[in-house]
Amino acid sequence: MRSSKRIVGISIGALFSLAGAVLYAAESAPISAPAVKAVWQHHTAGFNYYGITALYTCDGLETNMRALLLHLGARKDAKVTARGCPGGFDAPSRNAILETDFYTLAPADDAQDTVPAKWMPVEVSATHPSFMGRGDCELIDEMKDLILKNFSLRNVSYRADCTPHEVNINDFAVKAEALKPLDAGSKK
Repeated sequence: MRSSKRIVGISIGALFSLAGAVLYAAESAPISAPAVKAVWQHHTAGFNYYGITALYTCDGLETNMRALLLHLGARKDAKVTARGCPGGFDAPSRNAILETDFYTLAPADDAQDTVPAKWMPVEVSATHPSFMGRGDCELIDEMKDLILKNFSLRNVSYRADCTPHEVNINDFAVKAEALKPLDAGSKK
């Protein structure tokens, strides 16, 4: 069994997470939008993570970031590498250097090798998806450029109001429509 990936103080937890998941499921029913043609585009991006409120292991950062990239529509072969954790790969620390290598869909009219895709609602908050938590505000804040510059998103609302040493119920939220493949077979 894995050790804890994120260490933060949480005063209100499981009840709000469950309520948020139920509300999200009701709000995010598939939109009956038409399918569009899309192509996979390759991206590499990196940033230095520095957190005051939440401590992560390098392993925890890799796992959470990869899950977040997939949630936003990255192809299943997405890779995230964390290095430079001062206490070692499995020791919680405040900083790391993160590198990503992934593919996302972009709209395409006349390109070859197109993938049928659809604009789908996505949400990232302290309660959704389930791997996110109340201590993830600083990570979401530092990932803003990576997300906004490398994913095909529309109707984006991106908010991260992080307060050092505090874990708030509603300190970050990302809502948008992301271009995602219609079937799992398209994700390679």
